[in-house]
Amino acid sequence: MADALHRLGLGTSPLGNLYAEVTDREARAVLDAAWESGVRIFDTAPHYGLGLAERRLGAALKDRPRDEFVLSTKVGRLLVPDPSGEGRLDDDGFAVPARWRREWDFSADGVRRSLESSLERLGLDRVDVVYLHDPDDHWEQAFGEALPALAELREQGVVGAIGAGMNQWQMLARFARESSVDVILLAGRYTLLEQPALAELLPLCASRGVDVLAAGLFNSGLLARQDVPDDATYDYRTAPVDVVGRARRIAAVCARHGTTLPAAALWFPFGHPAVTGALIGARTEAELRANVDAFAAPPPPGLWADLRDEGLLDAGTPTP
Repeated sequence: MADALHRLGLGTSPLGNLYAEVTDREARAVLDAAWESGVRIFDTAPHYGLGLAERRLGAALKDRPRDEFVLSTKVGRLLVPDPSGEGRLDDDGFAVPARWRREWDFSADGVRRSLESSLERLGLDRVDVVYLHDPDDHWEQAFGEALPALAELREQGVVGAIGAGMNQWQMLARFARESSVDVILLAGRYTLLEQPALAELLPLCASRGVDVLAAGLFNSGLLARQDVPDDATYDYRTAPVDVVGRARRIAAVCARHGTTLPAAALWFPFGHPAVTGALIGARTEAELRANVDAFAAPPPPGLWADLRDEGLLDAGTPTP
């Protein structure tokens, strides 16, 4: 299990107080439990809690052997002091004081400033991977300015690898096809529920040697429980009735094979050779350990065959 867990990483947006407050003690318990369980990939971003996730992650890792973990952060949103935010909470989904504001900036200077600030918050001397974060509306500047700046930092040995992280696959395919990215972070678009990235993006990455890190494996909550609730979330909104029904049908097949919906969701993306790792998020130590336990052993092969037979997976979809 330890070798498999080295392919499973921890995303830290919940530890930046996404939607609800997490105490420093609770966040540290999650990070320590992840390390103790064998997780060695950690992903963060300035966006997550206006720097809170980076600070918490850096504090938990500063005394760990630096060569034993892979750390990624992101650029594209600069954090700028905002005195007018005193006394109110961030309005972008994180339960933190709005003492800073985000400014989109994919310029070369913005990249360097963002990375320098991230290293300061992390309290570490380097990161291993830097992603362009959500450049959906900023293609020209991200491709023309930010990527060359990241490539220069890679050549200088300041960072080990560069890439882009998004909730869509189409622009990621452009990055994979037209640039020298090493890795992409694909959130929610290659999961047990849906695989729109399968036809074009993943084969492209495989052919060009671009690693894929899959995230959003539970589709923002829908696949996180064997018993799918009526008010489950999908893409950060209440899931439509038909989508809940599909998730429940998948869960029923999982139960017949002695496994669970979360376990199948965690293992599914590793069926594709382009996928080299996956990220999970956890708000509590109990959530973290439950996910690690769910990843303890792959589901039986018969599960995937039955999902295909019931029309819940396309015939050509690769599985573990």
